[in-house]
Amino acid sequence: MTRVSIVEDEALMRAMLEQTLSGEDGVRVVHSVPGVQEAKLVIAPGSSDVALLDVNLPDGNGVALGLQLQRTDPQLAIMLLSSEDVMGLFTSVQKDATKPWSYLSKRSSFARDVLVRAVIATAQGQVVVDPYLVQRSAPRAGSAVADLTPAQFQVLRLVAEGLSNQAAAERLGINERSVESHLKSIYQRLSIDGAGHNRRVAAVLAFLEQTGRSWRG
Repeated sequence: MTRVSIVEDEALMRAMLEQTLSGEDGVRVVHSVPGVQEAKLVIAPGSSDVALLDVNLPDGNGVALGLQLQRTDPQLAIMLLSSEDVMGLFTSVQKDATKPWSYLSKRSSFARDVLVRAVIATAQGQVVVDPYLVQRSAPRAGSAVADLTPAQFQVLRLVAEGLSNQAAAERLGINERSVESHLKSIYQRLSIDGAGHNRRVAAVLAFLEQTGRSWRG
């Protein structure tokens, strides 16, 4: 069971998130509150697996709240929600997080499959990036990501969206072994080994650092 806490000040948005996630097998919304103060009162260590935090809240912001919640509960996964482009802020906060964060735009969260997939993958320790921004990402010149083949880059994009190997294979119309082979090559090209960290997470963080993207378009 994936336990979710929601911190969102817009009542309709909060109700939509709660209704969508509560209707999913294996997911349970344990807290749903409108602000920072309420969140601090109810989100106790060990009570949640992932917290969905709006970046802009009436009595603070979701980034500061997320960092504070993770200090008291290092195993708590954080997913930011925003109607604005906060990718720069999201990327910079990773170095201070005890567990990598995910980021979903509010527009994408209206898609049930995107929201549920992102929440579950985040709770499992993956980094999920908003699909709208992922598909508008291009490698920075001279980066290791720029040296990936087109097929490898497309696989990395889907991993960044939170897709499993099987789901990525289905999206691309290839078999799962081909996705696994692409991932091995991606890890090699990005100089990611398996020592002491999650290679999938490291690859997504490299994707964030070595690509540029446009919020509009």
